Amino acid sequence: MSKIINRQEFADLLRDDLSIMVGGFLGVGTPESLIDAVIESGIKDITLICNDTGFPDKGVGKWITKKIVKKAITSHIGTNPESGNQLNSGETLFDLTPQGTLAEQIRAAGAGLGGILTPTGIGTIAAEGKEIIKIKEKEYILEEALSADMAFIKAVKADKKGNLVYIKAARNFNPIMAFAADIVVAEVDEIVEAGEIDPDNVVTPSVLVDYIVLGVK
Repeated sequence: MSKIINRQEFADLLRDDLSIMVGGFLGVGTPESLIDAVIESGIKDITLICNDTGFPDKGVGKWITKKIVKKAITSHIGTNPESGNQLNSGETLFDLTPQGTLAEQIRAAGAGLGGILTPTGIGTIAAEGKEIIKIKEKEYILEEALSADMAFIKAVKADKKGNLVYIKAARNFNPIMAFAADIVVAEVDEIVEAGEIDPDNVVTPSVLVDYIVLGVK
């Protein structure tokens, strides 16, 4: 069965109350076509897992602006004033997590681990309500692994089997998210025949990718 689907077939996968990981770093390496398709679908109450909430008119920031996110687990909201407004009003829940911790929580889920131990946040509000474990007289926060129903990632190229190639810094969170979700959808700029991509250039192997959508340029 082909992994290549169109935007309508992608929309058919969506429903309210999904937890969704979205790759990208301030809009770089972000699957903009998939983000727009989610808005068009009319779903709501998304739990968003991402590095940042982008900008009001770019990246996952558009979901914040449209108020379809009920909770965002992220490391940074400063570039999107609407995120700050919704945080202050209590309209949307924001779980602000140190960037490295967030990445490792996602990586842990992909590796089948229960979580990670990190000293980051000890003695701050980041540690409130969390289990503290002492190892060799040093304290660590137990941060649970973080997975999602779906991951939307962005690659520059895919073959028809779903092997993915990224470009430079656009790789960012995309590869680790491909390990940590039940369904992985990759938006790509180009689709080529199987065997056309040099195996040494494949970062995300096809076994991790459920669907491929050609992005709108």
